[in-house]
Amino acid sequence: MAASLSSSASLAGVAAQLRGTKAAARTTAAKPQSARADAGNTESRYGACWPGRADAPKDAPLLGNGNVKKISLLGSTGSIGTQTLDIAAEHSDKFEIVALSAGKNLDVLAAQIRQFKPKMVSISDGADIQALKDLIKGMDGPMPEILYGADGMVEVARHPDVDSTVTGIVGCAGLPPTVAAIEAGKNICLANKETLIAGGPHIVPLAVKHGVKILPADSEHSALFQCMQGLPEGALRRIILTASGGAFRDTTLAEMRDAAKNNPEFLQKKATTHPNWDMGAKITCDSATLMNKALEVIEAHYLYGTSYDNIDVVIHPQSIIHSMIETADSSVLAQMGWPDMRLPILYTMSWPQRVECSEVTWPRLDFVKMGDLTFREPDVEKYPSLTMGYAAGRAGGTMTGVFSAANEAAVALFLDKKIGYFDIYKTIEGAMEAHKNELILDPSLDDIVACDLWARAHVNDMVASGSLTELICV
Repeated sequence: MAASLSSSASLAGVAAQLRGTKAAARTTAAKPQSARADAGNTESRYGACWPGRADAPKDAPLLGNGNVKKISLLGSTGSIGTQTLDIAAEHSDKFEIVALSAGKNLDVLAAQIRQFKPKMVSISDGADIQALKDLIKGMDGPMPEILYGADGMVEVARHPDVDSTVTGIVGCAGLPPTVAAIEAGKNICLANKETLIAGGPHIVPLAVKHGVKILPADSEHSALFQCMQGLPEGALRRIILTASGGAFRDTTLAEMRDAAKNNPEFLQKKATTHPNWDMGAKITCDSATLMNKALEVIEAHYLYGTSYDNIDVVIHPQSIIHSMIETADSSVLAQMGWPDMRLPILYTMSWPQRVECSEVTWPRLDFVKMGDLTFREPDVEKYPSLTMGYAAGRAGGTMTGVFSAANEAAVALFLDKKIGYFDIYKTIEGAMEAHKNELILDPSLDDIVACDLWARAHVNDMVASGSLTELICV
């Protein structure tokens, strides 16, 4: 089934819609036809698939003293992967690494194999198998089974000995192994946003069907998840996602536009430097554009079944409050901590338990030292990504995947210095406009992957053809 993103067929109309405020998006972009009202509404279509609003299972065995949780890790050499392994090393009495998948970083992977001794390993290219074998030759213990490619990653994800699968890879490449893990009954420690942003219409009902828990490993959704523990059904009123504001939070839009014309190198360098977090270039750039928060709005909708009307974003420069929920009685619950990605990763691995951590390597929050906490409303003219994200979410179906994939392709071009900073927004807008008449509301996994590939190709075609000049986004 296809449907349009908005009632306007013209590019100018969609551009105006996407430039509007969040409130405007709620009225003009949300419901151009009756079918659209619930197009992406997980709660109304599937029900909540979460442990988030229920009590933790009472029969969960305590970790330690010979009882370990067995983990498979997708993307072991990346940022999420290495932090996951740091946690496993520090708490080796509680976690066992059974299977690893990685790309081409064989030296790092070989060191991980020697340290953690997994039973199974998968790499991206079969031509590298012998090189990896040479690197781990003579290791203590048995050699792991070595697989490769997409099929190898699927086998790692659904290894029969595994309890939970940590998804630390980027993009739609994470969808097939996540589906395989869910179908095999593995709980998902979710660090791959695309799994829900693109695959939500497929993944959420699949998780419900197999009784699988999807546990968010990013700081904001982990904060929401922690705040929801034990919350009675129907008690959640509103989700409040906090955002650091990224690299340009104290730079005016006028200053940014001036830099785009006269000093584009400034925007390039600034966009890849985060004031609070130590992250990779892509996610740091997403923080600068606030695209990460737009994606997190969609992810929160699929995770918790919350209406887009009840998901808000607030700028919180200190990144101490990682997100909040408002309950039916107007209470607000917040999860707080120093900016440290290890904390949400650890909680996905240990849930429903809390693991005692060293104060040396895991500093405790000092309310005196941390100083003032401040908040401000995001500027949707400066950050059009937010309005585009709400519009994509309300469109539902394959539009959210197109939104995410177009952003990923655009950021890659920006980091490669092939487009300017504001062109990131323009290419995403163009992809959404082009996709509106091809939107699939109930996509299969094949539909989701096909639309992801289409969006990436469309962005690259737009840049190659020079059609960016036809779009007016800022």
